Order: sequence, then C-alpha cells, then structure tokens
Amino acid sequence: MSPWWIRIPVVFFIIFVLMEYFIDSGEKPAFLEYPITQFFLLLVLLILIAIELILKSIENVLFQTLSEDAKKRYVEARSQTWEWAWGKRMYRKLLGSKPVEKEGEIILDHNYDGIKELDNELPPWWVYLFYATIIFGVVYLARFHVFGDYDQDLEYEREVAAAQAAIEEYKKTAKDLVDVNTVQLLTDASDIDAGKAIYEVNCVVCHMADGGGGIGPNLTDQHWILGGGIKNVFNTISEGGRAGKGMVAWKQTLKPAEMAQVSSYLLTFQGTTAANPKAPEGDIWIDPDAPPVEESPADPEGMPEQQIDTAAVVSN
Repeated sequence: MSPWWIRIPVVFFIIFVLMEYFIDSGEKPAFLEYPITQFFLLLVLLILIAIELILKSIENVLFQTLSEDAKKRYVEARSQTWEWAWGKRMYRKLLGSKPVEKEGEIILDHNYDGIKELDNELPPWWVYLFYATIIFGVVYLARFHVFGDYDQDLEYEREVAAAQAAIEEYKKTAKDLVDVNTVQLLTDASDIDAGKAIYEVNCVVCHMADGGGGIGPNLTDQHWILGGGIKNVFNTISEGGRAGKGMVAWKQTLKPAEMAQVSSYLLTFQGTTAANPKAPEGDIWIDPDAPPVEESPADPEGMPEQQIDTAAVVSN
C-alpha cells in the first residue's frame, strides 16, 4: 500500500506524538525536558528500520521459492499502483472538462491560423463557488444594511474591550509584568517567604536581619527617606536610593515579581523592635490612602474636656 520511506516516518511520528501526549513535561516538549526520551526515540527509529529490513529479507527469500510463472505474476502485481477511483471520478466531475479523445464533440468552427476553439463549459467548482458568493452577498446585505446589525466601529470597540479584558486577566497571573503603578502589597505566605529569602541574600548586610539598620536605614520605625508604602518601597528598590550615597538600583538583578516580594516582606518590619535599632532617618510617612483618624472632642482652647468628680466637689 505504501513504500518504506513513507511507513517509517509516519509510524515514528505517531509514536512521537503519543510520547508527548502521555509524558507530562510542563511547557517544554518531553524530548527536551527529559533527555532519556531522545534515546527512546532513537531506539524506536532503529527498530522500525530493522523491521523493514527483516521484512524485505523474508520477502526476497520467499520470492526465490516461487516458480517462474508465480514470480512473473508477483512482479506484475507489485507493479500495479493503488488508485483512488472515487476520488478521480469526483475530480473529473468537478473539473467538468472533456477528455482529449472526446474533444471532437465540442470543437467549434472557428479557425484562426490553424488554432481551433473548444466549447468547454465553466468548471462546476467555479460555478458552485460563484453561486455561494451570491448567497453570501445577499445574507450580508440583509444583515448589515437592512436589519442594521453591528457596524465596523462597534465591532472594533468589542474586540478592543475583549482584548483589554484578556490583558487584565493575563496580568493577574503574570507577576513579572508588575511595575511601580500596579504593584500591590503581597500577603500570601509563599510570597512573604520568597521575599524573606531575597532579603537575607541581598539586604541583610546593610539593613540587618531584624531590619534595625546598619549602613542602610532602620526599617522598623515610621521614618522614611524616600517614602513608605509598597509603591515607594518598590520604586526605591527598583531605581535605587539617593544619588551618590543611597542603595543601588536592583532592577537589573531582580525581577519585578521578586522586587514586589521583598518589598512586601520588609514592610513586615514596621512596628517591630530591633535588637540594636539605628536612629530614625527621613520623615514620618503617613499613608495618604489610609482612613482618617477621629479626634476626641476638645474645649474652645484646644484642650480636651476633663471629667469633674462631683463627689469630690460636694465633699469639699
């Protein structure tokens, strides 16, 4: 039915697809994630080639045992090629042309210097396609110009809205797309632990393990040189501290997701007590988004009202 140079690649491809389907290798192909699969595929290829060689050898041995008449019939049978009769008939029907031996039935009387013209009809496939375009045009005209379905402007707006929603959904899982404008305080234990690991490797030498400060400022008090809060801290880590004497920019070393994790972790030092805290630096930072604090009522001079002990007054 098919030569060996078709059978071997097809069977090899089927085995390769099945291997990739059943082996869980994440986002990478299995033959890259697990090098042992490359040896497996090479072994499969060698086995397929060996099977073809064995079958060919058996065929030659059996051929030699045949009589001369049987050998002749076998060779004639092998020389016959398989044809898709139904497909060929449909092809000729869709083409709609007359075979060469029947062209005399449709030849015209026109003669141009020995060149004659055949009265061939249009190919049926072309005619059917032309009819299909007419039907499509009628439906399109009725839908968009008669019944007033959506126009190109509305279609554009819908596609832009769908694309924007897909982008926002993607950003929720793509942590490395975070920047100073979109960073949020992370509270998951996994993010805090990851931030702690980054802090202990890169930040302890300047800020101490408990955040009390050394070369760098104290992280446990409310004073901040470049502003507190997750956005300011993220920006300071990313872009660096004060020019000439501040912290280096870490954006070339840490990924955005890692900077968000370490920023969230070091904010957990707020309100804690360090073993040897450094003196405050900078200004007290108040979160502008924090809810206002209600003040206690005061007298006209600004002093809070004091409760009078009536029993003491009476006794006096």
